[in-house]
Formats: sequence, C-alpha cells, structure tokens
Amino acid sequence: MLHSQIREEIKNAMRAKEALRLEVLRGILTGFTNELVATKHTPQETLDDAGCLAVIKRQVKQRKDSYEQFMAGGRPELAEKEKNELVILEAFLPQTMSREEIKKIAEAKKLELGIVDKSKIGQFIGAVMKACGGNADGNDVKAVVEELLA
Repeated sequence: MLHSQIREEIKNAMRAKEALRLEVLRGILTGFTNELVATKHTPQETLDDAGCLAVIKRQVKQRKDSYEQFMAGGRPELAEKEKNELVILEAFLPQTMSREEIKKIAEAKKLELGIVDKSKIGQFIGAVMKACGGNADGNDVKAVVEELLA
C-alpha cells in the first residue's frame, strides 16, 4: 500500500539525510492523517491507495500553483524549492496520459455527446476527465477540448 510505502520512504530519507525529501514525505504523511480525520477515522488507521493518490494529487496541484505564483512574483529561489518538491511528489503518482491519448478519448466523447460548440465545454471537459479515469492532467484535457472546439 502507498501509505506504508511513504512511511518506509521517510525512514530511508532520514538514513540518507535528505532534508527536502524528508520534509515532503512528512507533508504527505500529514496529509494522509488529515484525510483520515476528515473522513471520521482514527489517525492510526491506514488510508487506502485511492485516498493516498487524492492527497498526493492535491499536494501536486498546490505546488504547481505556488510555483506559478512565485515566478510571477519574482521569487525564483522559492519557485525552485516548489519545483524540487513537485518532482518528489510526482514520483508517487501513476504516469499521466499524453495529449494524443487524451485527444482520442475527447474525439470519441465529442461524437458521443454531439457537442459542436463551446456552449457545453464544461460538460465536455467533465466527460473527458471521467473517461480518462483520473490519469490525465486537467490542464491538458482543457487544452485538447478547446482545440477540438476551435
């Protein structure tokens, strides 16, 4: 399970004295604990893999947003730290789909739903995201959908 894998990774990071990796892994574990408490479980329980992935994806999104904010604010040293943390987090996520794979699914959904203009773009993006099963980046899906409706 991913939860116990993260615990093992924390031990390995401590042994290797990797400060940044240790900080990120502890943050993930804290996210798991918060998720358990939020779903009315005890902090000692373990989170299932789907819950673990949801927490990690949330943290990845936070790091991406922070990176963009720091770059826009002229703070490249802080942006670099966020980027390094992002690399560590993304190692625990499954491989995301390429734009070509997303485009194939999106074209099939476009025909299935009969969408011809941008009036139902939200419904279209939602259907494509659902069809991808969470293995696609939302920004990539949005770009592909907008490209198909242009």
